[in-house]
Amino acid sequence: MTRETGTLNAFFYGTLMHPKILTRVIGNDGSHLQICPAVLKEFTRHKVKMEEYPGVVPIAQSGEHLLKGRELSDEDTSVRGTLVTGLTAKDIRCLDFFEGPEYRRDPVKAYPLGPLANISTYLFQFKELLPSKPPPLPRGSELLAAIDADTYVFLELDKLEAEPWDFSGFVEQNAWKWYGTVEDGLVDYVAVVDERRQRGEFEMGSM
Repeated sequence: MTRETGTLNAFFYGTLMHPKILTRVIGNDGSHLQICPAVLKEFTRHKVKMEEYPGVVPIAQSGEHLLKGRELSDEDTSVRGTLVTGLTAKDIRCLDFFEGPEYRRDPVKAYPLGPLANISTYLFQFKELLPSKPPPLPRGSELLAAIDADTYVFLELDKLEAEPWDFSGFVEQNAWKWYGTVEDGLVDYVAVVDERRQRGEFEMGSM
């Protein structure tokens, strides 16, 4: 948590890039949050085997175990996602539980690719936040200053596929299952967060 505000910044690269899923998981409208497109350098993102979500790992690990020394471009060794600022301690407890033991929340440097805006701006226009065909990444000194944030690093390399994870495909085919209703087929990962929140288990001191 930052000393000045008592809040935390996070870089999201998978299901939580979708503002509707993020606000569903934290259990509020996100009116206290700001968001912008961002990039994480020297990491790669991969599909988790038999799942709809991805994991990121440092390039030092993926290059040796997943990509087998393949020559990679700057885009290949960068992960596009979102930078979210203003997350509260309760938000983080919800997110930590949602991510589960497959992930570890680690400090990273996230590079903004645009100005921060209220998350409500993108609740129904997230394709403007994360276009399927984004412009090339800025080079070196053209990048905006990095911002300290946390991200959820995947821990088990043998559960990852070498192929990258496609956010556009996720949005088109599966995103609705991550913010809808139980009756519509809400995924268990979100449903169990709802249940624990309703029992007050994410309140201060209860975990």
